[in-house]
Amino acid sequence: MALHVMEEANRCLGCKKPRCQEGCPIHTNIPEVIRLLKAGRLNDAGWMLFENNPLTTVCSLVCNHEKQCEGHCVRGIKEAPVHFSIIENYISSTYANQMVKGPAEPNGRKAAVIGAGPAGLTIAIILARYGYGVTIFDGRDKIGGVLRYGIPDFRLPDSVLDDMAYRHLELKGIQFRPNTYIGSAITIDDLFRDGYQSVFVGAGLWRPNRLNIRGESLGHVTYAINYLASPDAFRLGERILVIGTGNSAMDCARTAVRKGAHHVACVNLTDTLTASQYESSYARLEGVDFIMNKCTLEIREDGVILADSQVDDSGKATPIPGTEKLYPCTGVIIAVSQGAESNLIRSTKGIDTTNKGLLTVDADGHTSRPGVFAAGDATSGARTVVEAVANGKRVAESMHAYMQTLPLPKLTDYPDVPVVTFADAEAQAEQVL
Repeated sequence: MALHVMEEANRCLGCKKPRCQEGCPIHTNIPEVIRLLKAGRLNDAGWMLFENNPLTTVCSLVCNHEKQCEGHCVRGIKEAPVHFSIIENYISSTYANQMVKGPAEPNGRKAAVIGAGPAGLTIAIILARYGYGVTIFDGRDKIGGVLRYGIPDFRLPDSVLDDMAYRHLELKGIQFRPNTYIGSAITIDDLFRDGYQSVFVGAGLWRPNRLNIRGESLGHVTYAINYLASPDAFRLGERILVIGTGNSAMDCARTAVRKGAHHVACVNLTDTLTASQYESSYARLEGVDFIMNKCTLEIREDGVILADSQVDDSGKATPIPGTEKLYPCTGVIIAVSQGAESNLIRSTKGIDTTNKGLLTVDADGHTSRPGVFAAGDATSGARTVVEAVANGKRVAESMHAYMQTLPLPKLTDYPDVPVVTFADAEAQAEQVL
């Protein structure tokens, strides 16, 4: 592995104007990281990666490298680009074991982070570096959000996220409150009451978009976001149709193959796949078929009725009458993106949203309510992990600047009450008994 990494590192030209860095949404200083590695300074290279991108171990595995760093590499013009993803993964995963530094000196202020996805984790880590007391709230039982519950383990092992929970959260003193939906028992108003001076909303997109066709509620049908969260919970049989051809659809198809499906096909409205070439090529390699230029009309117990599609000048695809055919299958996965949940917004006054339920924010992540910030999928719709990290970095600095303008919070309504020891409590209990 190390030999292969160094071979890739030695291919880097060290460009004075690195196009690879320009192509990275978080502007990782790729030439300098590689220079440090080649100089035998692996820990320095690792420190640089994590300071710039707290989720570097994750991004090295799931980024769309072909359109970002590697897609902009000068070498890629005439030959294979330098595969920085391999270099980044080696450095970050190796250096991660050296990260044992404890929490920063507390500054007396608290911030709440709603959602343990990539944007929320980034903000929590950066604010903790400044000494804020950070609590992350999430409706799931473990951190990661879409990273854990929307990306298959064969692409992003849970062990990477578990290590992040230890290195970045536990060691840094960041608290994690699992299985807690903000907007039900606890509201954003409660968070401000309890001394959090700013709140970040990064709840993600967990409501599946529907096809709104007959048969969508049948027992052998599910949505991509539900299937990827727990594929072993579903019994979809050996012949599966995936409606959609985005990256999530590729994840569903490849997962179904690994779960024993003998025939998996993805259905697309047009003749162009929306998934990256990298992901779709892996799906083809693993035996996934593609049914192109088809409209999905109806789901039945024995299959799905598709019709040829025609695209008008506005780009809208409609079925061609008389071309309907039944495509037999035992299971259907609908993978046509997700939308925002609404409980959080309904329970909070003063936060503006778009007509799609996304939060309205300015360039620095301020919502229409003072002290409430947002970024990531909750504001822009589905985006890449590294874009969420880049947005998270910017919003974390905005939250830091905002909280520094506020007086220190009041910690309790009862500052002078006596403290009862366990011995006192036991003695009182004995008196009662």
